[in-house]
Amino acid sequence: MTEQRAERADAARNRRAVLSAAEQLLTEGGGDHVSLDRVAALAGVGKGTVFRRFGNRAGLLQALLEERSRELRDAIENGPPPLGPGAPTPERLLAFLDALGAIAEGNATLLSAHGQACAEDKYRDPSYQHWHRHLGTLFSEARPDLDADFVAHAVLAAFDGALIRHMTPPDDPRRFTRSVQQMATALLGRD
Repeated sequence: MTEQRAERADAARNRRAVLSAAEQLLTEGGGDHVSLDRVAALAGVGKGTVFRRFGNRAGLLQALLEERSRELRDAIENGPPPLGPGAPTPERLLAFLDALGAIAEGNATLLSAHGQACAEDKYRDPSYQHWHRHLGTLFSEARPDLDADFVAHAVLAAFDGALIRHMTPPDDPRRFTRSVQQMATALLGRD
């Protein structure tokens, strides 16, 4: 029993070290700077440990993005309105886009690297699927005449790392989020 706990503690420590190393490499050199070899060396673990835990570079970046979006997912499902249940749909939509925009604006490099690494599996990424499902539900409730599945994909397409960096000048750090919210408001047919 004690050995299992020690293994779990080691696995948790290794996971934190690997994700921290990946984040540091992203910050220092962007997505092209993140490789399993570099992450393993910086984290002080073997490449096999990284490979077994995350599978490949795409899996590592998916896990890092999931870490960033875990609080948002929890707030959507169990948090107070307007992000959580109980608020009118348009308010929930704008609150969700505000929170997702904050994640995007603070992690544009991660989103770019994630988009490149996961290009083929983008629509199967757990974070993307959760965001898409939530947006689709909200658009379906507010505008049943729209193809909510498509609209959710179209809104999420705006969350491109290069576009986020371009639309987030230092003197207006929330411009990207406001613009996405304005687009969503227009799609809802509201002023």
